[in-house]
Amino acid sequence: MTDSDVQTHLPRPTATRPLLGMTVLVVEDSRFASDAMRLLCLRSGARIRRADCLLSARRHLNVYRPSAAIVDLGLPDGCGAELISEMVSAVPRVGVILGTSGDSFAEDVALAAGADGFLAKPVESVLRFQSEIIAHLPPERRPGGVRMASEEPVCPDPLAYRDDMALAADVLGDDGDERMLDYVTQFLRGVAVSAGDIALQRAAEGLAEARFEGRPTKADIARVAGLVQDRLADRVAI
Repeated sequence: MTDSDVQTHLPRPTATRPLLGMTVLVVEDSRFASDAMRLLCLRSGARIRRADCLLSARRHLNVYRPSAAIVDLGLPDGCGAELISEMVSAVPRVGVILGTSGDSFAEDVALAAGADGFLAKPVESVLRFQSEIIAHLPPERRPGGVRMASEEPVCPDPLAYRDDMALAADVLGDDGDERMLDYVTQFLRGVAVSAGDIALQRAAEGLAEARFEGRPTKADIARVAGLVQDRLADRVAI
């Protein structure tokens, strides 16, 4: 099923809800970042579906075709660029395909895979979110008139951040899995960027740098794990 199959039965976009009638597939492993996307979609009038990994996203896409897809590049079972390439090549194609990440190099990776555009994390601005999607819609699908987007940034649920910390703690406690250590390092950096958690962001970056340079990482892992536990114990507010 596609959104176009039921488009005639859906309400038309308005000045305050320019994405009304659209469905956005958000492929994102972070609960905190996903909650930000949920709020952005809600304020824009769009429906949201979420997948937290490549496998889940492919299952969604086997059943229906969303109006737009926003794909995080760092996922637990691979790089989101793989999914972007698959969606670009699919017939029929998803109307708007955007990459997202908190990494500075990620935009080039997403665009090279065929993404229409890119949303750098943190994604807090309703206007920026709407503009990036609308800019890549076919002219006949773009809402006309003046848009009235709130300038107030979205504020995801802090409990979603705690859920991300719980996931990270589980992975950090799994000794000996090098691939998952690399994953949780980039995961924590991305979550910290989205939440403005500078201390955790720097600790994750330090661990990533140590692994890249082949230095001992025991102290870096302990530092990251301690910060994660502080956030789980609610000793640090974001």
